[in-house]
Parts: sequence; C-alpha cells; structure tokens
Amino acid sequence: MRANALEDNVRFYRMVKGRREELEDANIKVTANEWRQLGLRAEGERFTITFDGKQLFTATDRTFAGAGKVALWTKADSVTRFDRIEIKKLL
Repeated sequence: MRANALEDNVRFYRMVKGRREELEDANIKVTANEWRQLGLRAEGERFTITFDGKQLFTATDRTFAGAGKVALWTKADSVTRFDRIEIKKLL
C-alpha cells in the first residue's frame, strides 16, 4: 500500500515473484510535509485500507492462502518517515 503526494492517490499492491501488481486505488489529496495515518486491516482474503482514520476501499486477494510477511517500501522520489508501526493478530 502506498500514499503518494506527487500523484494524490493511495494504492494497494501485491508482490508476486518480485513484481508489483496494483489491486485497488483511490484518488485522494495527499499533502506533502504532513504526518498522515495509513492503515491496513487484513482479514483472510479481504483487505480494508484507511487514510487518516477514514475507510477508502476494500480489496479481495486470494493469491496467498497462508500467513505472509510484512515489508515497508518507499519510492526514491519521496521523503518518508515512519513514526509507529503496529502489527496485531486479529482474534
């Protein structure tokens, strides 16, 4: 998932064999030089994406059935800082 202030959008991707594939996106104002909150809730094959606490969209992906990994990614044309990263197992 990525929030892009240069393009004013939030996009949700999957990585398969080192290739990025876009699954869903939303055009929304992403202001530069401000703290923003980007959220992802994964429940089985359903993913809910939030931006500053507001739901943007949901996406479904059945590519990976089991537990996976989490990674952080930024583009070279951005300055990105991470203040707090939380990963919680849903009960």
